[in-house]
Amino acid sequence: MEVFPGKILIVDDEPDIVEFISYNLKNKGYLIATAGDGVEAIRKAKDFRPDLILLDIMMPKKDGIETIRELKQMPDLEDTIIIFLTALSDEKYEIDGLKAGADDYIAKPIKPELLATRIASALRRLRKDDIEEQKLVFGELEINKTKFSVYYKGEEILLAKKEFELLSLLASKPGRVFLRNEILQRVWGTDVIVGDRTIDVHIRKIRQKVGIDLITTVKGVGYKFEMD
Repeated sequence: MEVFPGKILIVDDEPDIVEFISYNLKNKGYLIATAGDGVEAIRKAKDFRPDLILLDIMMPKKDGIETIRELKQMPDLEDTIIIFLTALSDEKYEIDGLKAGADDYIAKPIKPELLATRIASALRRLRKDDIEEQKLVFGELEINKTKFSVYYKGEEILLAKKEFELLSLLASKPGRVFLRNEILQRVWGTDVIVGDRTIDVHIRKIRQKVGIDLITTVKGVGYKFEMD
């Protein structure tokens, strides 16, 4: 059986760039899928389930920023590594991309060996995280995603399943605002109908049980995890 080092989805509206990157990565042993715009990228990602996505920012139909936001809301793709490819040198685009959830940022023209090295490094980190315990540590607060446990100042805090999943989601990206609809989809899924008040109740219980105010409400938008 042939073993591939990883599955990569290349998304760019310039066929020459897609062909160039595909050729070089296939020579490294990667399994490749391609898309020419954001709409096609989302469809391909659902079926292909890539380990890593190379995503151009400026594309027709749906640009890279909008595309990554949709990809990050899909439960099966939330941990997929996404590297932006762009010819734009404006720092604003880099910042917007990283804020949207990109893991890395590479400017065109692409240097094949540098790209391959960055990809290999990102995939090694991903696989290392899969093997090791998933711990989030913030001072005296420890969230262990592997053991489904929370400790504060050495004492275990007993949270209900959805309370734990909600806290873990927010703590996975400190400072990032998670929209209410995104939280509902990623914690409760689309098969269960719950109201907005459900989130409020769970967050109030988390605050009470942990004993500190570690979740900030962004009125009319959503919530974010913050600790001093």
